[in-house]
Amino acid sequence: MGIQDIIEGKKQWRAHLARVKALPPDYEIVYKEIQRYYFKVGPVALTEGDLLSELLEFFEAGAAAGKGVLELIGNDVAAFADDLIKDSRTYADIHQNSIGGESGTAEK
Repeated sequence: MGIQDIIEGKKQWRAHLARVKALPPDYEIVYKEIQRYYFKVGPVALTEGDLLSELLEFFEAGAAAGKGVLELIGNDVAAFADDLIKDSRTYADIHQNSIGGESGTAEK
């Protein structure tokens, strides 16, 4: 990854954050909480795909339709966030699998 790639990535991330700030306040709060959760959980889809971009587009469409964020995703924000990544592997899963096959570990 060259310096130009890093600069371009930062530009894209800043543009993404500007779109988040343009959301209605309730959407922005929920988006940031889901983003914070994903950064902690570490789904592989976060870096390999467009998970956050697709979530942002979904929220933008809901806001444009005049729906409230909880009307769009339901009252349980955590369940909604978990459903989006339920079939995704996390970095914790990958790490656990990598250390599970090492020699010297007990297997049952």
